[in-house]
Amino acid sequence: MTTSAIEVSVPVAGSVTVTDDTLTVDLSDGRSLSVPLAWFPRLVHATPAERKNWRLIGRGHGIHWNKLDEDISIEGLLAGKPSGESQTSFKKWLSARRPSGARSSARRTKNGRH
Repeated sequence: MTTSAIEVSVPVAGSVTVTDDTLTVDLSDGRSLSVPLAWFPRLVHATPAERKNWRLIGRGHGIHWNKLDEDISIEGLLAGKPSGESQTSFKKWLSARRPSGARSSARRTKNGRH
């Protein structure tokens, strides 16, 4: 009896487009994969300029947004996996993104001074 091994390879990303509600990745095998942006809260809270500032990593096996500290694997997208970031980690990141003026204004109001 003979068996044949099937080699499965994960396609790599060629280009990435991020809109207000969708992340779309064009893959090396000709497919385009679109997922809801809501899967990746850091991208939801990013500015359009930050969303456009991505680069491919791992020879196209992942996407990295440096200013957002976000990495997304193509394999994870193909498997239908949204961000696995904890709420605690996300809230800490989001809090750090607030402009320093907004934090000091809130502090002054809380202390009763303007």
